[in-house]
Amino acid sequence: MNSREPIDYIQRTRDQYDVLGYPPYRWVQHDDEPPWEPLVKPLSECKVGLVASGGIYAEGQIAFHFKDDISLRLITDKVPKSALRISHFAYDHSDARRDPNVVFPRDALNDLADQGFIGSFSERAYTFMGGIYSSSKVRKLIAPELTRRLIADEVDLVILVPV
Repeated sequence: MNSREPIDYIQRTRDQYDVLGYPPYRWVQHDDEPPWEPLVKPLSECKVGLVASGGIYAEGQIAFHFKDDISLRLITDKVPKSALRISHFAYDHSDARRDPNVVFPRDALNDLADQGFIGSFSERAYTFMGGIYSSSKVRKLIAPELTRRLIADEVDLVILVPV
């Protein structure tokens, strides 16, 4: 395959689930639109949080396991880039291992804060392993817990990085 050809992510996801012995993947669809919340202050004054589903964890933390792992990892700004690790079944880790910013853009967000484009980047980021088959677990367990933590961190907006 030419590296410039588009990747058929839908078929790739189906193939990954087949290999793991999961039931056929069912895409989650919602008829209702998510609520839109406009910013109440300029972006240059906002504290920005990061939530990434690329299976990033810090050296010393337990790696994500491959079957419907719904656990979260906290990655603080004290964790050096060299200590970031990846455990995820649904994508090639090569580029992310060379530069974790591919799936965990912490450096870019710090640069935006340094430039004054955003007010600050939260010292706490959260990660999980995407590709969770149970959308109800994501909706009922992961999303509320992430919301609770982000509110406690007093972030104004969140960058969501799906994989």
